[in-house]
Amino acid sequence: MNRTSDSTYFALQANLGVTKHLGGRGATDELARLCHVQGGSRVLVVGCGVGTSACYLAARLQARVVGVDISPAMVRRSARRARKKGLTERAAFLVGSGTALPFDDGSFDVVLSESVNSFIPDRVRALSEYRRVAKPGGTVGMNECVWLESPPGDLAAYLERVTGARFMDAKGSWSRLLEQCGFDAVSEHIHRTGILEQWCSEVRQADAHEFVAAWGSFVRGFFSNAEYRSFARTALKVPASAGRMLRYFGYGIYVGYKPEVDAAGRR
Repeated sequence: MNRTSDSTYFALQANLGVTKHLGGRGATDELARLCHVQGGSRVLVVGCGVGTSACYLAARLQARVVGVDISPAMVRRSARRARKKGLTERAAFLVGSGTALPFDDGSFDVVLSESVNSFIPDRVRALSEYRRVAKPGGTVGMNECVWLESPPGDLAAYLERVTGARFMDAKGSWSRLLEQCGFDAVSEHIHRTGILEQWCSEVRQADAHEFVAAWGSFVRGFFSNAEYRSFARTALKVPASAGRMLRYFGYGIYVGYKPEVDAAGRR
């Protein structure tokens, strides 16, 4: 994993005040439905970014949501969003790592993550942590970018270089990993998307003020921050195959259940 690109990629998102995942709000709704999020559900959002989905679930479904992110800047953005929307009683945020969650065993009814685990080198450790903090019978759900078919080598290398992520194949890969980590009744739902469809979903998730502010932050950062300019030069070295990216690239919704009783017969 290219940690320099990874760091700049997420620092840029925190500075702009936007985070995104394929499928947008429709994918969040699907994930919440499949994981049975409802009023009063205790929900952990791992890699909460700027708090868009966490606040949405707290507002729309009346869930009690905790968001964690490894970036203090992201957590500050999330807390600010919750205050602005009057959600501080149902949405809280703190700094934490997906591979070492700061919660007791069985703390949550549902653990969610959106476009997070492809960026984590030790995925087994992360999924095992999600299982640990879910209650017996609880649900873990993920939305992950995946390869719908084998991509050209230059496209896979480009995305890893720019984002720091290593994406897995759509069919079976994340499901097998969830099963390996002890989840039951694992399901997967694979989706394609289009450039216009994805752009519209991102615009719908951000209000007009956020959208304008993000573009303003990008312009200011480009002219004032040498690291951002270096990142932009890297990102602009686009391979020819990128024009066909969404032929190869999509997202999967993966859901698994923590057994009511573990292998030792403990609840």
